[in-house]
Amino acid sequence: MVETHLHNDYVTGGPELARLTGAAYLVPADARVSFARVPVADGDTVGIDAGLTLTAVATPGHTPHHTAYVLSEAGRPVAAFTGGSLLIGTVGRPDLVEPRLTEELARAQHASAHRLARTLPDETAVLPTHGFGSFCSSAPADGDATTIGKEKAANPALTTDVDAFVADLLAGLEDVPAYYAHMGPVNAAGPAPVDLTPPAPADPDEIAARLAAGEWVVDLRNRVAFTEGHVAGSFNYEADGKLATYLAWTIPWGKPVTLLAETAEQLADAQRELVRVGIDRPAAAALGGPERWLREGSGRRRSPAPRSPAWPVGVRTGSSSWTCAARRNARPDGSRAPSTSRSTHCTAGSARCPTGRSGCTAPAACAPPSPPPSSTRPAARWSPWTTASTRPPGPD
Repeated sequence: MVETHLHNDYVTGGPELARLTGAAYLVPADARVSFARVPVADGDTVGIDAGLTLTAVATPGHTPHHTAYVLSEAGRPVAAFTGGSLLIGTVGRPDLVEPRLTEELARAQHASAHRLARTLPDETAVLPTHGFGSFCSSAPADGDATTIGKEKAANPALTTDVDAFVADLLAGLEDVPAYYAHMGPVNAAGPAPVDLTPPAPADPDEIAARLAAGEWVVDLRNRVAFTEGHVAGSFNYEADGKLATYLAWTIPWGKPVTLLAETAEQLADAQRELVRVGIDRPAAAALGGPERWLREGSGRRRSPAPRSPAWPVGVRTGSSSWTCAARRNARPDGSRAPSTSRSTHCTAGSARCPTGRSGCTAPAACAPPSPPPSSTRPAARWSPWTTASTRPPGPD
């Protein structure tokens, strides 16, 4: 198995897959890693099967050491595993390694795309590692299959001169998710083996204690169910949305997480998602629903003061509007809607602003313009009918 580059957007599963299968693990020779691997350089060829070979092609740009791999059958290229160098209609971001290298890498990205286009037949399939809504892509990707010929006709990296391409690319770069800062170091060191052991079970007393200790309790149900009743002080990240992206983006890094799931299957799916961003060991979990997670406490129904999640890094704000943390064109299914061209701004009272500020209802998590909300947690209170606030968000 091969790596095209040292990833800065998620924790790679390469070492784990190589460990489980016994496969050789090919990594670009110039990638600075501290684990055992087979280093490969530009032009290196590996035999895959009778008549099948894989050739490493240096394609710097997304990272300085980025490498694509060309699969040939009987000596003719049939597919190119382009990683983050050539995506569908765009290229990978050049700004995730070091800000001072961004323009240099953008120019290298243009040259790498032209190298692939110049040396491969038009019918060669292009197989990138991401796109389709990934924040590691420099622009939205359209479709799920392409070839070198199609990219020659439509990809700005191949239809625009280098100066215009670099200017447009740099002008269109969006905010970098906060958790990206932790992904590269984890991948360079070599991720630990994946541990999907079910978390320790949590009863209402345990949940209350974790809330009181300042830990995050995350409700995985959909936003409608959350607004009808939830644990006071919990956050809502829908399990069927972009759970890993939005939770990792907003949570203070290293903060313990307790997951509230309806079923064991939902919990297991959430764990697998979170492993991709380095949140691989939830502190505890509870299964069922509000009737099992809550208790009356004093016997009276209470609604806590609404709370917002951790201040999201890079969210644009306006002096008179609430700003949603949802990225440009991002949808819960990972696709990007062409109808939206900017960060979504919701004026106070606007229908666009989610009413459930007690939870970070991904993907539209609203944060107040200024200052960042207090991290102080209210005392844990319990009610089977704790509902989300219906007023616009404001400082805690």
